[in-house]
Amino acid sequence: MSGDTRRNVKARGRAASVAPNGAASVAPDGSPVAFYRRLPAMGEPELVHGLVRPGATILDLGCGPGRIAGPLAILGHRVTGVDDGAGMIEALPPVVEGVVADARTVRLGRRFDAVLLASHLVNAPGDGPAFLATAAAHLAPSGIVIVETYPAGWDPQAAVGRVGRLGDAEVVLTSASLTGDRLDATVRYGVDGRTWTQAFSARVLDEAALRSMLAGVGLQFDRWLDREGWFVAVAGDQEPG
Repeated sequence: MSGDTRRNVKARGRAASVAPNGAASVAPDGSPVAFYRRLPAMGEPELVHGLVRPGATILDLGCGPGRIAGPLAILGHRVTGVDDGAGMIEALPPVVEGVVADARTVRLGRRFDAVLLASHLVNAPGDGPAFLATAAAHLAPSGIVIVETYPAGWDPQAAVGRVGRLGDAEVVLTSASLTGDRLDATVRYGVDGRTWTQAFSARVLDEAALRSMLAGVGLQFDRWLDREGWFVAVAGDQEPG
């Protein structure tokens, strides 16, 4: 499966429409719960695990049904997952504390060793700074924010029509239009004979734009990770590295 296909799966911008074939619950952003429940982890839990201390407290914003949060809890971390889809939170494994809330505005009154922003939340048009502000508000001293973004050089238009499989699930980017840094696209999901079509928008950001967005909420870029499109940010007053 190509990297482009993996990125298509997790493009969870704000959905314009969802057309389910068969009954299934859908999160407010248009993500079909039945599909996301079938997605396997693809090395992300191990990536995060290697960046934090044993038994770390981790806040997973936009956690979905726990594809990353569940394995992190099994690895010994104390994980709290936030998602605005009640169906997503209901699907979390019991080892994860689940909170139904909007990750752009939630304030739990707690600090965490690490805050995870996977699924390209930082790329959501107009909402990226709000997700980062939530991360900053929950970051413990010397904590880290672990972020997934679209990598430099990604060409979404070249990925149109490619079929990728993730376990039993299938995903196809069916259309993509890039104007400046704004992507408008449609993706089709399939599992167990059911299909969903989701339209979404996202921003494809370069490092300069990411650094500016981080600075606006009191964070700073720290380093790229050894996984395409993933980076670490820290508090603005913390020494990088």
